[in-house]
Amino acid sequence: MSRTPLLTATSLVAAALVLSACNKPAETPDAKAPTDAPAATPSTASDHAFDGAINAADFAQHVKVLASDEFEGRAPGSAGEEKTVQYLEAQFKRLGLKPGNGDSYFQTVPMVETTADETTSLKLDVKGRPRELKFGSDMVVGTRTGQAEVKLDASELVFVGYGVNAPEQKWNDYAGVDVKGKTVVILVNDPGFHSQDATLFEGRRMTYYGRWTYKFEEAARQGAAAALIVHDDAGASYGWDVVKNSWSGAQFDLPAKDDPEPRLPVQGWITGDSARKLLGDLGQNLDALYKAAGKRGFKAIPLQAKASVDLKSKISEKSSRNVIARLDGAKRPDEAIVYMAHWDHLGNHTGEGGHEGHGAGDGKAGGADTIYNGAIDNASGVAGILEIAEAFSKQTPPPDRSLLFVSVTLEESGLLGSKYYVAHPTVPLNKTVAVINLDAMPIIGKAKDFTVVGYGSSELEDILKTIADGQGRVLHAEATPQDGFYFRSDHFNFAKAGVPALYAKGGDDLLEGGTEAGQKAQVDYRDHRYHKPADQFDPNWKLDGVVQDLDALYGVGKVLAGNEQWPNWYEGNAFRAAHDTLMAAPAK
Repeated sequence: MSRTPLLTATSLVAAALVLSACNKPAETPDAKAPTDAPAATPSTASDHAFDGAINAADFAQHVKVLASDEFEGRAPGSAGEEKTVQYLEAQFKRLGLKPGNGDSYFQTVPMVETTADETTSLKLDVKGRPRELKFGSDMVVGTRTGQAEVKLDASELVFVGYGVNAPEQKWNDYAGVDVKGKTVVILVNDPGFHSQDATLFEGRRMTYYGRWTYKFEEAARQGAAAALIVHDDAGASYGWDVVKNSWSGAQFDLPAKDDPEPRLPVQGWITGDSARKLLGDLGQNLDALYKAAGKRGFKAIPLQAKASVDLKSKISEKSSRNVIARLDGAKRPDEAIVYMAHWDHLGNHTGEGGHEGHGAGDGKAGGADTIYNGAIDNASGVAGILEIAEAFSKQTPPPDRSLLFVSVTLEESGLLGSKYYVAHPTVPLNKTVAVINLDAMPIIGKAKDFTVVGYGSSELEDILKTIADGQGRVLHAEATPQDGFYFRSDHFNFAKAGVPALYAKGGDDLLEGGTEAGQKAQVDYRDHRYHKPADQFDPNWKLDGVVQDLDALYGVGKVLAGNEQWPNWYEGNAFRAAHDTLMAAPAK
């Protein structure tokens, strides 16, 4: 799931398993994807007899291979990518699916790889007194400029509250202050979150204004030289370790020419403790600032401090690949339903000390595990679309509409693979009936409930509800919408373009143990495995629940592929206007 941050819940703890956005007309995407990684032959499942029906054994086999140490954490641009995309191509060929990008299963996604020097420190002048924040323990910073060296020299700090400029909300944290060339300090989440004021924005439900990605974009639009987000566990919905792990090592971006969104020279996070001490030295109180920033009429506060940094990075231009397979519809092959999941994870952090893991060997430093295998996040989702693809390939009669199975890259780097696909679709977006996204599937047993992230969004939920009713399950929203999960996985790029999107998975009211057992399991994942080397395949997983989830999500696509329905967003949804505009336009 999207590295959140760079970037990812039916209760506060279910956040773990709900757990990382071009207008330019594009040339035809290159079918070949050169990388710096050597050619590799992936592990195969040739000794496993696959069944045509969705089942636990087949699902487990896919996850076991994709999350193996041999695949080295599936980092884009690595040998692990080569093994991953070859494995996916082999599986799609085994199923008899056609290439989904012309005559190729691959869609090249250009990327810039930036690896910051982690000896970098952020130097502060606090009322004339020097202070220094260390990379990793106190802060993390990076650049999206593609430049090998970026300098920030005595840039004045300004506290801009939540860093939001929302005219429709009559809210502008930048009103009356000029931040050009300055460093803005920003709180994560929305103004209504910490104040628990339901009248502000959507109260505790995160809007896009609460996402860290938006805050950096807006700071860039305002002309800031740098932006630092103050981390807190509740507002971000994850601990500092997730921030540190996500921003360590290589970071990936689309080239600026493929992404018109504004970019900051320097952006990053600081720990809550570091922010509290800094503000305290300036005569400010962080708790009081949370309260002030959560009220209408808040005014930005210039701080008597300056920031300097000499950020050196290793820059290289590479490419990664989306993997796309197609099953042609028997009657309306030009119309398609898309199933998608991101294949990438955080790779191998050899040399960073690692964490105690599953033994010594490759990727281990002195017995510490440094491979971020990403079994649940998101080998589980990829295994899921492979299982659904297998079911469709054996379906009798065959579907009337086409099915597209898209395994995207660079989700952990800000949903970049899906962002690129939406700009370069292989099926026109106004011929794309719907998108069904699988990300971090629960492996904790059957549940009585079904979590729909962003519940109340589209008519796809009506189809899912009928299927869930047949399973004796109920649909509901994630219980922690303040965490902004809807904006943290790849369906969001399709949603912004207007394509109805469904992101759903099993809940935590388990048949065995109820919500107490479900919440305990999900807290354990969030605290001990999410974006850590411990996210590994476990043969003791309870997979009957994920099979039930996959059956339901397959069922949604089966209904759509067998009729002429064009689902829309519900009336009043923010994406409905984009959908109506999309459907009125001629296909490209």
